[in-house]
Amino acid sequence: MIDKKPNLAHFDTWRQWKQGGSREAKQTLIETYLPLVEYVSGRLAIGLPKNVSKEDLGSFGIMGLIDAVEKFDYERGLQFETYASWRIRGAIIDGLRQGDWVPRSVREKAKKIEEAYQKLEQKYLRTVTDEEISDYLQVTEDEFQHMLQEIAVTSICSIDEPIREEESETRLSLLVDERAKNPEFTVNEFYLKETLARAIEKLTEKERIVVSLFYFEELSLSEIAEVMSLSPSRISQLHSKAMLRLRGVLSRYKVQLFEK
Repeated sequence: MIDKKPNLAHFDTWRQWKQGGSREAKQTLIETYLPLVEYVSGRLAIGLPKNVSKEDLGSFGIMGLIDAVEKFDYERGLQFETYASWRIRGAIIDGLRQGDWVPRSVREKAKKIEEAYQKLEQKYLRTVTDEEISDYLQVTEDEFQHMLQEIAVTSICSIDEPIREEESETRLSLLVDERAKNPEFTVNEFYLKETLARAIEKLTEKERIVVSLFYFEELSLSEIAEVMSLSPSRISQLHSKAMLRLRGVLSRYKVQLFEK
């Protein structure tokens, strides 16, 4: 039988670290993938308050990178860059949350808007307007837009956040590709993708464009503003609304999946 080597960059270094326990190999891997920390932290820094330093983001990110190097299974032939990016992102967001960088009042506003989208869109079975959300929240449309601007920095979601507060299972556990998926996992994964696809279709045209350019084309919010000929603050609002709509859909999915 031919022993095929997984298609993975720096395979020999991975083998030295994972099989031989070489600390030098581990350090080499960390140094090799350090640019990932700068890339991920740079994207997350967009729109964050000025009191959040890039040095803090980098420190959190390095911890995520180290964790990724320690936990990655190099023999499965997966792309380490993708896995590490998620781990780095999760570590940065978790580090920020532990530092309580978002005021409680802002989090409460985000929760109220998310619940408003969830209830109204479930009631009307369509995309609701800013006017309808404002009426539901009993605020003016200008006040609603200001709320969106305030909560723009809270629309980041950590995959290391527990699905339910009292349990340790995280969103990451839904994404990790185990060696063999059981039928229930496959059905749930398919349903989640279908749910997200339908949710994205219900976004407004501008919201879909922002989501596509930010998450798939990997443009910054300022770059998206140039593409769409809108102000960065307007792009930030569109991004916030899109994330709140999608969170509402995922909240319903979570209840259906985990409360049965």
